[in-house]
Amino acid sequence: MPIAISTQLAVGISVDIQRSDGRVHSAVISGVNEQSSSVTVEWFEHNETKGKELDIDAILRLNPHLQAVEPAKEKEPVSRVKKASKYLRPKSTAEAVTVAQTPVSRISSGINRKSYIPGRPTSSHNIRKDADDCVTAPVTVKKDPAAGRKANPRKSNVVKEIEKIQEQREQRRAAASKPQSHAGVDKSHPHWQFLDMIEEYREQLEFSPLRLDDVIEDHQICVCVRKRPLNKKELNRRDVDVATIPTRHDVIIHEPKQKVDLTKYLENQKFRFDYAFDENADNQMVYRYTAQPLVQCIFQGGMATCFAYGQTGSGKTHTMGGEFVSKGQQNCEKGIYALAARDVFKLMQSKYRSENLLVSVSFFEIYSGKVFDLLNNKLKLRILEDGKGQVQVVGLKEESVANSEQVLKLLSSGTQVRTSGQTSANQHSSRSHAIFQLILRKNVRNRPLHGKFSLIDLAGNERGADTSSADRQTRMEGAEINKSLLALKECIRALGRKGAHLPFRASKLTLVLRDSFIGDNARTCMISTVSPGNLCCEHTLNTLRYADRVKELGTEGPREPSKVFDDSAFTHNSNSLSAHNSDLALLRTANEEEVSDDMLDLHAVIDHMQGLEDEIIEDYKQSSELIDKWKAEDTKLLRTTDRVDYDVESFAQSLSTVLDKRIGYLTALRDKVSSFREDLVNEEVIAKRFNKK
Repeated sequence: MPIAISTQLAVGISVDIQRSDGRVHSAVISGVNEQSSSVTVEWFEHNETKGKELDIDAILRLNPHLQAVEPAKEKEPVSRVKKASKYLRPKSTAEAVTVAQTPVSRISSGINRKSYIPGRPTSSHNIRKDADDCVTAPVTVKKDPAAGRKANPRKSNVVKEIEKIQEQREQRRAAASKPQSHAGVDKSHPHWQFLDMIEEYREQLEFSPLRLDDVIEDHQICVCVRKRPLNKKELNRRDVDVATIPTRHDVIIHEPKQKVDLTKYLENQKFRFDYAFDENADNQMVYRYTAQPLVQCIFQGGMATCFAYGQTGSGKTHTMGGEFVSKGQQNCEKGIYALAARDVFKLMQSKYRSENLLVSVSFFEIYSGKVFDLLNNKLKLRILEDGKGQVQVVGLKEESVANSEQVLKLLSSGTQVRTSGQTSANQHSSRSHAIFQLILRKNVRNRPLHGKFSLIDLAGNERGADTSSADRQTRMEGAEINKSLLALKECIRALGRKGAHLPFRASKLTLVLRDSFIGDNARTCMISTVSPGNLCCEHTLNTLRYADRVKELGTEGPREPSKVFDDSAFTHNSNSLSAHNSDLALLRTANEEEVSDDMLDLHAVIDHMQGLEDEIIEDYKQSSELIDKWKAEDTKLLRTTDRVDYDVESFAQSLSTVLDKRIGYLTALRDKVSSFREDLVNEEVIAKRFNKK
């Protein structure tokens, strides 16, 4: 039968305990267990609430004023009297007693018992329960005149401090859990914590988005961002919208993060651009602030360029080409291509009617460093520099157009044959740069160029890591895309820094657009499209950082001194450093974090491979044509042997000359093929180094 515990041992009473190191300090009784004759005590130490369960004997020996002393009955055994007297209420006349040290006989772990302090909850994980941490010691206790009073004892300073710290802890926990109790939260959402934190952050913002009646600013280099809405696939997947555009200039990305202790939080990254279009902006509004101000530039003899840059699926082709009405079918009437063409014809028929200008269009793509004509059955084209340093796309077809309807037909036919592929990031990825050009020529002899507007739908900017383990063709595609995007960034930066070197030879894209970056009347606009889903957050941040770098150094001037290109930094190429290699080296100097030595070597090998490939194909075509010529020579030479008195010595000499000529030609072709195969092996070796990293 359990022993009744005196009411003096109540929850909230301050008692003395002794630690294993001999220290004696106060603690608070937080629980009383009558069956095991034990109490649970708690105290505050080193900003932490500690506690344990102690036998009542240990408590009463250190706190004799809590003992109850009752006169022994005459006929009751002495041992029974002593046992009962331990749990009786002490009288006010209790004398001082000396308690001898005895080991604690009963200490329970108390793992399943909940400790608490009145008026506040306590966490069991903050309580240390060490059976050897507290022992009794010999103590001489004096008479306590107030020991018999029934009034509750006053709380000690330790108790007050513990309650204060506990109250502060509960307040912090309540504040931390506030988003979780936010009204309207769908806790069945797989990312409801992030969703609620984003909504709470947005509630603190003041929204003032771009409107159609806002002023159009004049920029030589305009960099803007367009956010698309969540698509059907993302909605079905229940992705979280992590992009916020509160004003006409600002973009905020709420990057989901998680600590090592699994605590979820947001890292809100802010960017600022010339214009920021939210998910409610249509193509007409984007065109008004980006490409439309550039149309008049080409009528004034200038070169205008408009790029759409971003991850595949972020809305580049939708922005430039128009809406997709069904799978693979695009309505080109509402894209920037068509809107720009309409304005060109409007200005020709009104303001610039007396200029006597002709309009023509060209449409081609750059895929893996090769140029194909989209208006001429994807005919492969060559890019050459003439003696005057002008870049010519040999064989590019220019179609004369008289109205915007003809432009739409050409756009529709060219878009259908554009190259696409599959990467680890996207199943349907635009793997080529599509360049649509509106060309103004003077209606006079030779039709000299008056102005040109180049509208470019760039390939997806997925990082090189997405294709590092793919086959050679995909690796070369990715390397060419990355190189062309870096070269494009440097060319735009050079346009903003007057007189800076223009590394246009670093890629085919910047090579064909060289005239768009030269001259005071050259203007450029970049539309960076971003996907709002949380799974695309990394690619979205890469896009915004790229655009921010262009804007930072292009229109506002560098915040840090620009690096100067130094050929001596590339001594391994100094013996044969061509103009092309110089531009590659410049990309390395200006983008050390993005272009490693291995990446530079890979680009050099791929460029050499592409150059050799073009030469081999041209030589092989020429050899096919020469075969017909050789057959005619062979027929003529063999006819001489039909005569009875033909000159044998002359025949032998002619045959030897013919064979030497053919052997020399074929040997040179074979040597080029051998060099090309060596480049293939080198490319494979460098690619394996990337895979190991």
